[in-house]
Amino acid sequence: MRLTDGDYAGFDDRLAAHDAFLASRYPGERAGRQPVHTVYIPADRIGGFREWGGRALAALDECPPLPFAAALADRVRAKLAAEPIEDLRVDFEDGYGVRDDDQEDAAVKAAVAVLADGPRPPFVGVRIKSLEAATRHRSLRTLDLFLSLYQEPFVITLPKVSGPDQVTALVRLCELLERAYGPAAGRLTFEIQVELPAAVLGADGAATVARLITAAEGRCTGLHYGTYDYSAAAGVAAAYQAMDHPVADYAKAVMQAAAAGTGVRLSDGSTNILPVGTDVAVHDGWALHYRLVRRSLERGFYQGWDLHPAQLPTRFAATYAFFADGVDAASTRLRNYLDRRSGGILDEPATARALAGYLLRGLDCGALDDVGFTREQLTALL
Repeated sequence: MRLTDGDYAGFDDRLAAHDAFLASRYPGERAGRQPVHTVYIPADRIGGFREWGGRALAALDECPPLPFAAALADRVRAKLAAEPIEDLRVDFEDGYGVRDDDQEDAAVKAAVAVLADGPRPPFVGVRIKSLEAATRHRSLRTLDLFLSLYQEPFVITLPKVSGPDQVTALVRLCELLERAYGPAAGRLTFEIQVELPAAVLGADGAATVARLITAAEGRCTGLHYGTYDYSAAAGVAAAYQAMDHPVADYAKAVMQAAAAGTGVRLSDGSTNILPVGTDVAVHDGWALHYRLVRRSLERGFYQGWDLHPAQLPTRFAATYAFFADGVDAASTRLRNYLDRRSGGILDEPATARALAGYLLRGLDCGALDDVGFTREQLTALL
């Protein structure tokens, strides 16, 4: 052996800057629970969000049975009764539309009053308008007013992002509002909606979405795919715009690669084909939604958008079935890995982390009760 202590120290010095970059840019999975969905409700109709669970249960009663997951029906019903919405987004963008300033100011105040008056979902946020020129001032005004009235934790959703400059501007705005209103520095965080091809592939040929994460300076908590804005911008005819179109799969694959290891979470989009109308229409809508939710889960997107109460039964049915179907195999593989037994599959540390993460997600969302490991044991493997 010819290397000296000085040689080792020299290589440490040579790679110190890159070590620091890796630690800051790729900190690993974000701690804590990720909601399985986000429910977008226009700001002027936010008062009805507490009725979503009852409306979802009514849909099940009117058009039984719950498809594909009959064994999980009781668990789904319990979820709908106790916590039908995991992540609520007060929408001032497409779902709300363009109003005059007095109307939108009044809607902000009314929405805050609704949130303050009674129980809220575990996660809450506000989707402002985009930072494009036409809506920029209204977007800033809405966020300023909302924060002046609502001091509970919430996340900001920034739509129609087309480049890093808009993300940098939102970072500066968060800093300004934190100084003005007193939240701890860094408390204001945001999600970036990927709704334009320019957010995936830039004019210079670079993967813009990775630059968006860098521009966020640690404040970005999620990337949310926008099915219909993105598909339309990419030239897909309206009849073929869907979560499983090849255009969508390409965009989400780039998002997934850009977010890997950063702690930025992913959310798939929505389907606008709703389970409403006749029994046949409801069951067709449920079948489509169930298939799309399961497809997203299998591809590593553990969250999606829901647009109607009748989508909640299949959101939870598909999610619970995804974890129930795989819990025994995942637990066995993880136990074999820890006991250094192959069991026919030779897993590596990265797969062990994935197995532990899968089991934790199943516990967090209520799909699983006992996985053979404590939360502490699973968290230690991440």
